[in-house]
Amino acid sequence: MTHTTVHAYAAPAPKAPLERTTVTRRALGEHDILIEIKYSGICHSDIHTVRGEWGHETFPIVPGHEIAGVVAEVGAGVTRHAPGDRVGVGCFVDSCRECDNCRAGLEQYCTGASGPVGTYAATGRDGEFTQGGYSTHIVVDENYVLRVPDGIPLDAAAPLLCAGITVYSPLAHWQAGPGKKVAVIGLGGLGHMAVKIAHAMGAEVTVLSQSLRKKDDGLRLGADHYHATSDPATFEALADGFDLILNTVSADLDLNAFLGLLRTDGVMVQLGAPENPLPVVSGSLFRRRRTLAGSMIGGIRETQEMLDFCAEHGIAADIELIDADRINEAYERVLTSDVRYRFVIDAQTI
Repeated sequence: MTHTTVHAYAAPAPKAPLERTTVTRRALGEHDILIEIKYSGICHSDIHTVRGEWGHETFPIVPGHEIAGVVAEVGAGVTRHAPGDRVGVGCFVDSCRECDNCRAGLEQYCTGASGPVGTYAATGRDGEFTQGGYSTHIVVDENYVLRVPDGIPLDAAAPLLCAGITVYSPLAHWQAGPGKKVAVIGLGGLGHMAVKIAHAMGAEVTVLSQSLRKKDDGLRLGADHYHATSDPATFEALADGFDLILNTVSADLDLNAFLGLLRTDGVMVQLGAPENPLPVVSGSLFRRRRTLAGSMIGGIRETQEMLDFCAEHGIAADIELIDADRINEAYERVLTSDVRYRFVIDAQTI
């Protein structure tokens, strides 16, 4: 292996600004791949984690699970990738590989002792603490590395590894397509990808946003309709109208109001992670045999399917590329929704 110590940006303590540092990457095993990271997306999960908002963490933490790069070196037993290949790494880098979910290609729902091993802030099977993509290189088992098709620019491909698959998986699972009416709550990092992908699948797409501020963007991205949820008339006009609603925001919404927008047998899928519990009135569900569901990223097979779908349909994330010394500034802007629609770090500046 050509690298053991690599440059990175890490949070040294909860709520502390990220700073430039170095981390050690494991020696290349038989089925490992050394990836030269070119770009790393900034996900809201990164911010929650480094601020200690999702429970106790071990610091320092190098965040980043939207990774796009090029294979630099491979272990002796690697067959899936070769040096020079364009590749990506998403939210997890290992799983038990033995449970029913892993065998079914649903590694994100691994029921092994430790569940899926996160790309950062987790403990790998070697006992080492995982460090993520805000770095110049990473070592990952070949079975958890994705192929990035040539049709997608690497910088705009990075957010697909989390934001893209997070919305693609429920859209595919609940069969969004021609004849289906799909609503997307929120037009942010997840929401803008949901609009693009649902539109490409052939669904009729509506954006539900607090205001009409981003209406032009929504229509440009592929939405057929755009409504402001701050207007009570919206909920009257759209009642019983949708087959599928994706809630991409983490705000404390009135879920009952949005459940009222589902037609009979409609499904609302929760993708955001609100800080507080959201009460649901049982009548909101049984009145139209509605379903409130959840979904979390996607397995390796489905993530590759998503990347291939995006390449086929010319879909990539809308990004703002930044140098690494602007990460802390970008975090503050994410918290005020001041990005259209995903920050991506140029890893060459790390």
